[in-house]
Amino acid sequence: MPIRAGSNASASAARTATSLADAAGPRPGGAIDRFAARLIGLSRWRRFGAAMAFGVLASLTVPPLYAAPLLWLAFPALYWLLSGAGGGRAAFFTGWAFGFGFFVPGLYWVSWALTVDLPRFFWLVPFALAGLPALLGIFTGLAGLAFHGMRRAGWGGPLALAAAWALAEWLRGHVLTGFPWNLIGYTWVGWLPVLQGVSVIGIYGLSLLTVAAATLPATLAGPRRHGFTATAASIALFLAIAGWGAWRLSGDDGATVPGVTLRLVQPNISQADKWSGDKLVENFNKQLAMSTGPGIERVSAVIWSETAVPFTLSWEPEAQKALGAILPPNALALVGATRATPYGTQPLQAWNSIYALDRSGTILATYDKAHLVPFGEYVPFHAFLKQFGIEKITAGSLDFSAGPGPRTIDLPGLPPVSPQICYEAIFPGAVLDPAAPRPGWMLNVTNDGWYGQTSGPHQHFAIARTRAVEEGLPLVRAANTGISGVVDAYGRVTGEIALGQAGILDAALPTALPETPYARWGDMGFWLLLALGLLTGRIGRPARQSLRPTTAGPP
Repeated sequence: MPIRAGSNASASAARTATSLADAAGPRPGGAIDRFAARLIGLSRWRRFGAAMAFGVLASLTVPPLYAAPLLWLAFPALYWLLSGAGGGRAAFFTGWAFGFGFFVPGLYWVSWALTVDLPRFFWLVPFALAGLPALLGIFTGLAGLAFHGMRRAGWGGPLALAAAWALAEWLRGHVLTGFPWNLIGYTWVGWLPVLQGVSVIGIYGLSLLTVAAATLPATLAGPRRHGFTATAASIALFLAIAGWGAWRLSGDDGATVPGVTLRLVQPNISQADKWSGDKLVENFNKQLAMSTGPGIERVSAVIWSETAVPFTLSWEPEAQKALGAILPPNALALVGATRATPYGTQPLQAWNSIYALDRSGTILATYDKAHLVPFGEYVPFHAFLKQFGIEKITAGSLDFSAGPGPRTIDLPGLPPVSPQICYEAIFPGAVLDPAAPRPGWMLNVTNDGWYGQTSGPHQHFAIARTRAVEEGLPLVRAANTGISGVVDAYGRVTGEIALGQAGILDAALPTALPETPYARWGDMGFWLLLALGLLTGRIGRPARQSLRPTTAGPP
């Protein structure tokens, strides 16, 4: 990008390039110094535009593309752009721009849900497409601001950025119910040996190490005694994690739970038809017919997706009997459906639930979703927002009630199970009941039919797979349309029904692993790494002011 002759920014960039070159001496690789100096010296709007562009580049590393090597370009660029920010406000908006560029292509599929009822919700599409990324960008902006406040020369700078970024991800996963989607650590779902690291430090810890390793080569734009050592360290770190992960994977014997066969039913019903009044019974009967396909006599449990039963099952004894009638002796049906207080009672309450039924149609247990989707299952500040015509985008005007939280359910003929409904599986450390005995598997039912053939369902499945590695438990996932599958405790998919396909999958249940360090201690490893990153990020002399260009006007 050309810099105008005579501008303060160009003069500062020239001084920076000279100082970098003088520090390192003549050598191959001076292009890195020139590239860094160019980014450091960008004027305000060009810096924000470049930050947004590198954020888009970083978005290519998360599912479903997993282009992990691009992180080693995106994060050094962010480091240099933040190094050129002349003040805290400029650092915040540089971080915000990077986040906005990262979230728009990563979360575009959210707006796709509004097309199911486009005449009603078309006006919300721009808010979903750009508004959500703009809000989430506040967290990356805060990371930029924190980095600006503690940046040091040498190794300290990249480590400070990694700590600030990881803390921002943790906050994003917890503030206002949390939305920990597309954390940088999910890049490694496509690289399973590295993903094994989450069994020790969790996904937030893996994000921290990833950003640290990806940013350390930024020190190549300076004295080589820092740059080459830092780059070698970043490569060695992930080679070590991958080597350990490969060793961990090699110890698996593929064992499964004896005598347990699960049948997953994916009907691939479009969201437009799912709640259509004239198709409710048809949709229900379609899934009954699919469930009774060849081999049903060997099945221990038939599993349907989230809200697969298109009516309130607790009010429908005939539907309960119909579900029991498809089962062989001693088998169960585990199905998603709404649950409600007895008909006619006031106040009426409803829950998004999983039912376990036996062959007689008797309800043995239920699980109610605890972590509800804002504007999908309830409207925050409903009484106030209703005045502006803002309602749920899902069918019905009644908000769902939240369940009590994770629980373990004991069912006859199956190992104890921890259920999760839809995006409850995206919350690390919040998928098991800490007061209950450790379950033998996790069950995730979902309806990704809202999102069509977009990247959203692929991301959702990848995120759910990570919970299996963290907890050392197999995951069984039934979706209305993609992606249904069985995942072992190492994150490997042992059976799958692809997105956009209707079908059934009969699969054995993989065995659970012994309790992982993450399952035992949660995010303790992440907090230790974060403390180390914050400490080392403050070691050393402050970064030279000469690396910050002087620009005319406010930054």
